[in-house]
Amino acid sequence: MQMTLALEINNLHVTAPGQPSDAGIVRGVSLALAAGQRLTILGESGSGKSILAQAIMGTLPTGMQTRGQVAVWGQPVVGPHAAAKAQPPLWGRQLAMLPQEPWLALNPTMRTHTQVAEVAHFVKDQTWPSARQTADQALAQLQLQHAARKYPHQVSGGMAQRVSFAATCAAEAQLLIADEPTKGLDAALRDQVADLLAAHVPTENATHAALITITHDVALAHRLGGTVAIMLDGQVIEHGPAPEVLVRPQHAYSQALVQADPAHWRGLLQPVAAAAAPVVLAQGLAKSFGAERLFSNVDLSIAQGEIVAVTGPSGCGKTTLGHILLGVAQPDAGVVSRPPGTPPHAFQKLYQDPPAAFAPSRTLRQCLHDLITRHRRSWADATELMRELKLGPELLERLPDQVSGGELQRFALLRVLLLQPRFIFADEPTSRLDPLIQKTTIALLCASAAAHRFGVILVTHDAAVAAHAAHRAEHIRFGAQSPAMAAA
Repeated sequence: MQMTLALEINNLHVTAPGQPSDAGIVRGVSLALAAGQRLTILGESGSGKSILAQAIMGTLPTGMQTRGQVAVWGQPVVGPHAAAKAQPPLWGRQLAMLPQEPWLALNPTMRTHTQVAEVAHFVKDQTWPSARQTADQALAQLQLQHAARKYPHQVSGGMAQRVSFAATCAAEAQLLIADEPTKGLDAALRDQVADLLAAHVPTENATHAALITITHDVALAHRLGGTVAIMLDGQVIEHGPAPEVLVRPQHAYSQALVQADPAHWRGLLQPVAAAAAPVVLAQGLAKSFGAERLFSNVDLSIAQGEIVAVTGPSGCGKTTLGHILLGVAQPDAGVVSRPPGTPPHAFQKLYQDPPAAFAPSRTLRQCLHDLITRHRRSWADATELMRELKLGPELLERLPDQVSGGELQRFALLRVLLLQPRFIFADEPTSRLDPLIQKTTIALLCASAAAHRFGVILVTHDAAVAAHAAHRAEHIRFGAQSPAMAAA
């Protein structure tokens, strides 16, 4: 019996405007995925994973060129035999993608429940009562019942990611592409989403379903099983069954990627000076939204050069606490004190969703130029930081949506460090980074905090990051009363 191929890629190349054909973002990738199979693509930020997915979907940024062939369920979507409008008829029922950034996936004017229900109604042809019931079940499965009536800006980044997941899966597309589906989620929710992804392809005998997951999370790749492909510099350097690639990788880069787990990090921190003055001091903070109380009686002090990790379940108020410390949100009770004479720009935020921090119509060079001109910084400092963050100069000519989420997050860190801050609220700053770049980025943040004596609140769901990249950790609980925060 002939095997049904959900996806077939032959010698695919993707090049950006001005790039030579032999130096593309994706170079000579060939992969095949049969019905009933799961493929997980691992690789560092900027290795071409997301661009590969966009080529399959037909959503490449304007100006990018392709060579080679791609077929989805036997229908050519890239190559000489592809129809000019091949993808749209496939979208929803045969092909769907969970994009990396919920900011770009969700409609800011619609409540979350409606966004899930309309997929079931328009794609699955369910009646509105049935579609609303589908939305109820999907949100409940992801512990989002309380967010059903909220708009995207009213939920946390992790909750927005789960809403996007629910809406994408409501289409029940035969080939599902999930781009970083577990970023910003704690371990329990990550495993829950992994199980839901696996359920999309319940058995190896499934004839109408296949799954592609793009991630830098090695634990997720282990849990999904199936086949693993590892990408580096636009090429697939290793490909095979998950147990073989993840346990006995052959390529040197694959070995380093698999072993670069935060649990192995050591020596990133320098001691905080005993006489270090606080850069921000919070006493008795409380915050509610309507009848929903986030936290109360929060006391927190961050000293010069100190990194404090804040952990807690998605939606418990970690981001809101950071906004109060920054001065961009007001508490219902309590006070925040900062050193006298501190300029507003000395308090900075690293966003969980980096597109929120960049003007979409300006190149990254223009974004940096604006900051350097306004605050009288130097291009030499920016160039050195780009080197340390492993950001190539060719990226400067691209728009924010033309680089990977991990690259954009590192540009966000670069801009913040150029401002010579006294306090940084880092909201899941490495959730989009592969283990190797994650360690490099966190090491730079730790070294900069020590050298320039700024304080950091580091929001993370990763217990190992909290243990090895922070001087101490605090845990925030839903609706907590005194003590609102307890040592992790």
